[in-house]
Amino acid sequence: MHDPCMAVKTISLELDAYERLRRARLRPNESFSSVVRRAQWPALTPTAGELAESLRKLAASHPETLLAPATPRKLERRSRTMRRKTAWER
Repeated sequence: MHDPCMAVKTISLELDAYERLRRARLRPNESFSSVVRRAQWPALTPTAGELAESLRKLAASHPETLLAPATPRKLERRSRTMRRKTAWER
């Protein structure tokens, strides 16, 4: 229920968003505020900065999980220089 002391904010919605909100009501007199409070919002995709911070924390707590900067280049060079076995050698 709306508290008379609570601040109110007026917003604009495009018609499709309004209809979606209206259909989400559990009963005809349910307020849109109640519908929004009930809504479940999916987790947002992390930003590059948040990913970098997560990697820094991971490296600090479990350094063995991250490769040294030169390792990917070494692995790539090794895969290019490895001789492929013939069908007879397999």
